[in-house]
Amino acid sequence: MIRSLLICFLSFFLFQVVAQETGTVRIGLLIQDKGSLAAQQGAELAVRRANEKGGIFGRPVELVVRSMEGPWGTGSKQAVDLIFKENVWALLGSHDGRNAHLVEQAATRSIVVFVSAWSSDPTLSQAYVPWFFNCVPNDDQQAETLVGEIYTSRKLSRVATIVDDTYESNQALKGFLKKLSLAGKNSPSQFLFGDYAAKSEGLAGEIRKTGAECLVLFCRPSNSLNIIRLIRQENLNLPVFGSQLILDENELTGQEIREFDNILRIPSGTWSTSASMAFRQEYQKRYGKMPGLVASYAFDGMNLLIDAARDAGSPDREKIQHYLANHTFEGVSGTFQFDNLGCRVEKRNVMPVQNGFPVANGSD
Repeated sequence: MIRSLLICFLSFFLFQVVAQETGTVRIGLLIQDKGSLAAQQGAELAVRRANEKGGIFGRPVELVVRSMEGPWGTGSKQAVDLIFKENVWALLGSHDGRNAHLVEQAATRSIVVFVSAWSSDPTLSQAYVPWFFNCVPNDDQQAETLVGEIYTSRKLSRVATIVDDTYESNQALKGFLKKLSLAGKNSPSQFLFGDYAAKSEGLAGEIRKTGAECLVLFCRPSNSLNIIRLIRQENLNLPVFGSQLILDENELTGQEIREFDNILRIPSGTWSTSASMAFRQEYQKRYGKMPGLVASYAFDGMNLLIDAARDAGSPDREKIQHYLANHTFEGVSGTFQFDNLGCRVEKRNVMPVQNGFPVANGSD
């Protein structure tokens, strides 16, 4: 134990020396795979803005990107590489929950801040790690908002859920069922998308048999899109709700995401209209396409870390952590404030989707 503590101390000391000598402020970004460009581009835009304004006390900000495809455990190796070889001041992650756990473990051992900008896995905050912060409302928070909207505001009682076999989808469903149980509500009719993938029209018939008054989707983006198309084809006139994980522009094109417009409703805080529009215009000008939720959260997460690094003034990880834990930040996706578990604290409502974003004043 003593040897491990000494190694950690020496590693931290060497990190401080090297980081101050390099003259750059390095921030690591971990993405799901090399095809996951949305988060990288969102983070790049934040770094570009910061450097155009002089960086951090004249020191340029440098984005160091690593992808996490490969055998299980690659995510941990890449996080360790960023921390000890690249000497990053902090980590930003845009990937699934399983990889987020690996990064969280590496960050905890190394005492470095880790900001998650996509995974909504609630178990990340249940590790009680003070170095972890999440830009995205987690599955439990989203479920609470959905339950309030469906059962309390709309007074619906017959609900059908559709889930696929991905880890993220099942975590989201678990959160929803847990909140239903706590609220004393009846369990919904549950459908597994894989059982109907080959004959989707059969799913429509089974949903009708339940007498469902609404649908709640806990599926990956491509499967959710197939369900939305089925709803149109079979004239299922039902309100459709889902989690934010559906709107992943790495998996769907902009045109495909627009098929959710005014049909899908998701839980969300209130996005900043002016900041969001400015970001979208700048992103489109630079990359030739509109950003989605993934790019937007990565942009916000990187700006959070840049602000924290600027406040710290040095690669002092405790100061960076203290800033994030105790300050309020205004971003594209609204106001950022974190509780003692690193979860984002905000007022959330269920909003219709337009152009890949939740819109408070959208048509319902």
